[in-house]
Amino acid sequence: MGALKDLLTADLRTAMKARDELTTSTLRLALTAVGNAEVAGEVKRELTDDEVLAVLTKEAKKRREAATAYADAGRAELADKETAEGEILARYLPTQLDDAELTELVARTLAAGGFTTMKQMGPAMKAVQAAVAGRADGAKVASLVREQLRDAAV
Repeated sequence: MGALKDLLTADLRTAMKARDELTTSTLRLALTAVGNAEVAGEVKRELTDDEVLAVLTKEAKKRREAATAYADAGRAELADKETAEGEILARYLPTQLDDAELTELVARTLAAGGFTTMKQMGPAMKAVQAAVAGRADGAKVASLVREQLRDAAV
């Protein structure tokens, strides 16, 4: 098993022994998502830590979106639960870049790659996503790349 999956499993056991229901259910869901990803292809395989991290990032994003939807629908108790689950998953994710760091990273990557027009959005996004490496939300990154390419073209 990968180190991250081992850590999740160990933390699940600890949460179960401590009778921490929220952490237990959250980690069970996360490990189930990892297990589903392992059997998703033609052949069952072990995921690398980066692939497990991608699954956890996707799960954390689901929690954020659900919390927003519940809050918009006036279901505060469900929104709070989703937020709490997202915070538990965030413990296993790399620290997120703040707005200033992300803006600087996007600008540096676009300059290094010579991306200056909106026609280069696809390759620019690929380069920036590689530099960001899961430390920022994809929609936020796309918005910044689009904005900086638009400004560069003017």
